[in-house]
Amino acid sequence: LAQVIALIGTGLITIALALQAYDIAKEQAAQVLGIALAIKMIAYISVAPIASAFAERLPRKKVLVGLDVIRALTALCLPFVTQIWQIYILIFILQSASAAFTPTFQAMIPDVLPIEEEYTNALSLSRLAYDLENIISPMLAGLLLTVMSYHNLFLGTVVGFIGSALFVVSAKLPNAKMPEFIGVYNRIKQGAKIYFRTPRLKALLALNLAIASASAVVIVNTVVLVQTTFELTEQATTWAFGLFGLGSMLAAFALPKILDKLNDRTVMLSGTVVLVVGLFSGYFISAYTGLLALWFILGIGYSVSQTPTGRLIRKSAPSE
Repeated sequence: LAQVIALIGTGLITIALALQAYDIAKEQAAQVLGIALAIKMIAYISVAPIASAFAERLPRKKVLVGLDVIRALTALCLPFVTQIWQIYILIFILQSASAAFTPTFQAMIPDVLPIEEEYTNALSLSRLAYDLENIISPMLAGLLLTVMSYHNLFLGTVVGFIGSALFVVSAKLPNAKMPEFIGVYNRIKQGAKIYFRTPRLKALLALNLAIASASAVVIVNTVVLVQTTFELTEQATTWAFGLFGLGSMLAAFALPKILDKLNDRTVMLSGTVVLVVGLFSGYFISAYTGLLALWFILGIGYSVSQTPTGRLIRKSAPSE
């Protein structure tokens, strides 16, 4: 529940940010969102290893609640933004907190569910939480936009993060298995060292690049395609985001049974083929209905290629 409600808040901020970027930069909105997305990734790559090195020595609950509070306070500042550079700074702070929150949360799941079959189901449910966000957030945003300005969507994000913190406070979380302390600097290097010495994880890095390329097209270009190319409304933008989420969610429902019969490699590569073919076919899209269908298909490919990654990481390193 903490994850779902925080993700709905994140989904609202994604849509509000797209609309805010379009409001400030018009046809350059895709460029603004692209830079914001790059800042998000820089925050994840630079902050996550450092944050996890410190966070593993601290109580999980306090870490998760503290990061939710930081994200809520940052989101509270976004409605007052009037310049593009202000968006970039706040996105870096917000995503730095998420970069610490996400691995702490994800590392907890295998401690709760040590049996692989249960863990696979949990990964699918975790993926479903992301996909519910992709569907519920656009629908909620679409309804809210009929009665209020998009600026108020940022307040929905604040409520989401505060709600997440309250659910975390109410939950009993397992204690982490503490690895031998080797110093913060060595600990920061350790994760990368394990990752790049494991062949299947190096392949996963390449696969993630392909997956990220497809999802970036959806996140960055949707608002410009819908509101400039097709000259439609903000509500039409939210529907396009929603169709991407719906495709992803339906795939996540089916994946546990598929992964019982097929190996991870076959499933993930199949999903990536769907993404590649879908992106290529996007060149020929000339109508809004075609865009909706394509976003739905890309959502399926995204979920199929992305969801099993947790299984690979779990097979490649001990829990601590």
